Amino acid sequence: MSPERDSHFMRHAIGLAARGLGRVWPNPAVGCVLVRDGRVLARGWTQPGGRPHAEAVALAKCDARGATAYVSLEPCAHHGLTPPCAKTLVDSGVVRVVTALTDPDSRVAGRGHAMLRAAGLDVVENVEAQAARTLNAGFLMRLAQGRPWVTLKLALTLDGRIATVTGESRWITSPEARRMVHALRARHDAVLVGAGTARADNPDLRVRDLGMMHQPVRIVAAPRLDIDTQGRLGQSAREVPVWLVHASNAPEDARQRWRDAGAELLDCGTNSDGLVPDQMLQVLGQRGITRLFCEGGGHLGASLLRAELVDELIVFSAGKVIGSEGRPGLAQLGLTQLVDAPHFKLTALQQIGDDIAHIWSRQPQ
Repeated sequence: MSPERDSHFMRHAIGLAARGLGRVWPNPAVGCVLVRDGRVLARGWTQPGGRPHAEAVALAKCDARGATAYVSLEPCAHHGLTPPCAKTLVDSGVVRVVTALTDPDSRVAGRGHAMLRAAGLDVVENVEAQAARTLNAGFLMRLAQGRPWVTLKLALTLDGRIATVTGESRWITSPEARRMVHALRARHDAVLVGAGTARADNPDLRVRDLGMMHQPVRIVAAPRLDIDTQGRLGQSAREVPVWLVHASNAPEDARQRWRDAGAELLDCGTNSDGLVPDQMLQVLGQRGITRLFCEGGGHLGASLLRAELVDELIVFSAGKVIGSEGRPGLAQLGLTQLVDAPHFKLTALQQIGDDIAHIWSRQPQ
């Protein structure tokens, strides 16, 4: 098989893997394509909840003897709830395995590739590695740093405002932009807002109008737990998970109200500005969250930016102008020199309805 053909089928596997984003945490999203004589025999991707794995799904659909398996991540080599995928591939009769990335999980970390080679299979590594790395940035971030990949979303007027001086904000952006936000929620494990946003907007934070059953975990950073349990989040906490990250000295009566509503409470350290951002992300990482979609508000977004914890910035710019009396999209960052400003690189730009969506990736200082 030529390198061009290998890249073609691996891109197919990576595209399949993307279907698992937001659904498979804490596992990686993996795709598998089985090919024989240039013809696709079967396809598979990691199923909701992380099982079964992509390789098992694809292999269950066909006779794979003599085939090449394209897998977007090194097949697992450890016994868990299912047998190792590397052994399953060997037993299936495939003769060649092409992978994009070595799995950095300490239970795998090259052992899957070694198991395949020991059985006499031809193994090719690092095909379309960057695309696979981008897709599973959250899984890789959690393993390397113990925290989820963070996407911060801002919906702003042309002059960078999120609301009028009276707090009116519905709707700054177009219906098309809001629909895209719901699609973005569906591709993340969890959606995060601050307590101020929860109080002011009474958000629901579920995915709507996309005909989808999957819902992300809904998380509120609320040091004092001073949010009404009769709001949308409290009233639906038994239907779709709600997690509240709070300070260790949050009032016990507030804790009990939210427990009674069905929410899960997560203790986190605080400083003079509220919850310590990196500790909050570590807590979420320990619970398995790999991809976190932050929808504000301004203080929470600013705290994550100050701590250099925003990996991706998605901005929706609407053709409206409010003026300096309007509420800014971000709270103060405490900058005195431009060189200290968080730096992002533009990675995508498109028109969405009457708005512009631009996506930026964080650049190291």
